[in-house]
Amino acid sequence: MNVSEQLLSILQNEGVRHIFGVAGDALNPLVDAIAKQDVVQWVGVNHEGNGSYAAFAQGELGNNFGVCASTVGPGALHLINGLYNAKKERTPVIAITGQVPVEFLGTNYHQEADLQKIFDDVCEYQAIVRSPEEAPRVILRAIKIAINHNCVCRIELPGDIAQMKAKNHDYIHKIFRSKSNIIPQNDELIEAVNLINEASTVGILAGAGCRDAKQEVLALSKKLKAPITHSLRASDIFDHSTQNVVGLTGLIGNPSGYKAVIDCDLLLMLGTDFPYSDFLPENTKIIQVDIRPENLGNRCPINLGLHGDIKSTVASLLLNTTDKEDDTFLKKLKQQFEEWKEGNRDKADPSRDMEPLHPQIFAKAINDTASDDAIFTIDTGTAAIWASNFMNFDAERRVIGSFNHGSMAVGLPSAIGAQLLHTDREVWSLVGDGAFNMSLQDFSTAVHNNLPVKIIVFNNSQLGFVKIEMEEAGLAPNMDALKVNNFNFAEYAKLCGGDGIRVEKAKDILAAVALAKKSSKPFVIDAVVTNAELSLPPKIGFDEVKGFGMSKIKEVLRAFNGEKEQWENIKEEVEAYFD
Repeated sequence: MNVSEQLLSILQNEGVRHIFGVAGDALNPLVDAIAKQDVVQWVGVNHEGNGSYAAFAQGELGNNFGVCASTVGPGALHLINGLYNAKKERTPVIAITGQVPVEFLGTNYHQEADLQKIFDDVCEYQAIVRSPEEAPRVILRAIKIAINHNCVCRIELPGDIAQMKAKNHDYIHKIFRSKSNIIPQNDELIEAVNLINEASTVGILAGAGCRDAKQEVLALSKKLKAPITHSLRASDIFDHSTQNVVGLTGLIGNPSGYKAVIDCDLLLMLGTDFPYSDFLPENTKIIQVDIRPENLGNRCPINLGLHGDIKSTVASLLLNTTDKEDDTFLKKLKQQFEEWKEGNRDKADPSRDMEPLHPQIFAKAINDTASDDAIFTIDTGTAAIWASNFMNFDAERRVIGSFNHGSMAVGLPSAIGAQLLHTDREVWSLVGDGAFNMSLQDFSTAVHNNLPVKIIVFNNSQLGFVKIEMEEAGLAPNMDALKVNNFNFAEYAKLCGGDGIRVEKAKDILAAVALAKKSSKPFVIDAVVTNAELSLPPKIGFDEVKGFGMSKIKEVLRAFNGEKEQWENIKEEVEAYFD
């Protein structure tokens, strides 16, 4: 057994079933070892970055760590963006990279890169293998840290060491996986109870850290008559139909979700490092609970920080807090949330047959068609707006994306990783045309592996979210910079061996979504949609009004000066608003 085979044996023993990567020189001994067994599948991708996103999806969805691999310097560098996404989402991923032979390190050898320095920020630990004797020790340490810290770790295996005879087999053991609970000290819990009991109205801002504590949080909400606002990552924990949920806050949030956070006397921040300080209260008392103490008070001043897991800490608060009787605050926000949802149902009605089409109609159709345990991979940009506002991730549904890192091109490769892991579940990916163009080379990977992923591409020939950012900043959109030159994505899917359909009329949307659901091949819906939909944040202050107003004035002036694209943009925005 050589060192590569030993590494593969360790991964097998820890339940790894897929390694995503591109083969090459220093990595070839590991690829050869994989070919000699049938437990771990080598999933060859066309770009290493897509492999790291696929590994992220498996780490996020599989109660285990994902694995991606690349060869030396250039290939390893391609992994970075997907690994940063895993880091920011707190997803366990192991990245295996090759390295030039040890004798050439430090000599500016062909393809040599200082990978330890390059990966230092993204990885919590790097297992730099420099001898067969140390290999099992540092490899096991990397896996332990990735699993128990929910982070990214890297294993560096030089090409010469990868083929050497393995040592220290007796050291190899099953990895310890912590299931320990963390609860704050009793005096801190008493202080929290007193603050809660004294408050007239309580709001809850719940994040992904509540995933294992949904029932406890719902019980606390019911007891305190507290509306629940959730983060984007928590959309599949506190979905639109969950009792006392009033929506999302932040840049793509809704009014009731925003008001629940801003207008309460006391805000409970549970398992969230919510980044947008402008959407957090300035004068409200705040109690923050988090498993990571460095997050406490990270985004705004707090009155009390509690270091603990959400399930144990909230359970303790439940036992000691007093029931609140007045539900006026809660009922008012729930009514506003219902009105907002009703308005969205109207916006997503197929009778709105403007062409190019309204993207909301597609999102609602997928929501109504997908299975109750479907997995959704959501790309960054306007796709996240349509998904979060017009879809409901209830029942056993899961949603993943680049919600903290905010990287484009996460949708398709994450769908590949998700479908390989969960062969019995539907996997839908909602992506923008800009993001799809970045990753479409691996649609053929989905075809090669017979993965029936369903990809909807919001084809508006524009970087839509960037346009919104320009307008909010008071800039007239630069149409040349925003333009995306597209081809027929459905025909591309067929060319790759998959299937697809291009949709340009509202009457064809439901049939297209049904066709995608039934398909046994990777399927692309090329949804030709308008780029003129306005998406406004729940809080619109003077700066936002000023920025948007200045943008529109500049657009009109440019239109009068003969810029045809500005005229077309203004006309389409007016038509989309009044349709």
